[in-house]
Amino acid sequence: MKVILGVDPGIATVGFGVISASDRSENSLITCGAITTPAGIALSKRLSQIYHDMLELIEKFKPDAIAVEELFFNTNITTGISVAHGRGVILLAGQETGVPMFEYTPLQIKQAIAGYGRADKRQMMEMVRRLLHLKSTAKPDDASDALAVAICHARFSGSLLRNLAGGDAQCSTI
Repeated sequence: MKVILGVDPGIATVGFGVISASDRSENSLITCGAITTPAGIALSKRLSQIYHDMLELIEKFKPDAIAVEELFFNTNITTGISVAHGRGVILLAGQETGVPMFEYTPLQIKQAIAGYGRADKRQMMEMVRRLLHLKSTAKPDDASDALAVAICHARFSGSLLRNLAGGDAQCSTI
């Protein structure tokens, strides 16, 4: 069994989900939640909080891999830039701790979870619930999104799970 930390980047809310994954595609929930930063404080303080909270998560759960959702810029470029800052410190935390980092597009995540690249949020949340055998959908929504990223990595990296301990194997979109 390998531990995968999935992350849904943000500034106000960073979703995280930790799963245990086996080579037989059996995934189970360890924990999930969100890192939240207060509105109205300086961006640098929010980024610092995200970074330190990520380090704390990595230290506590000792993941074998961290999977992060790539950014999708819609119409609000300002929000996208802020989220990119948050994503940067998340990637830095993984890099600094030496945990292998993997990145997946929203399309890849939706295909891996729902089998359909245009699945809506409700479909995704329900599939995450089913795949992890949960009684109800994970809350907040950002945590469910992060669990989807973690499950996506478990599915895309079947051979990677066997090679993590000794390997430099890559399963990334970059």
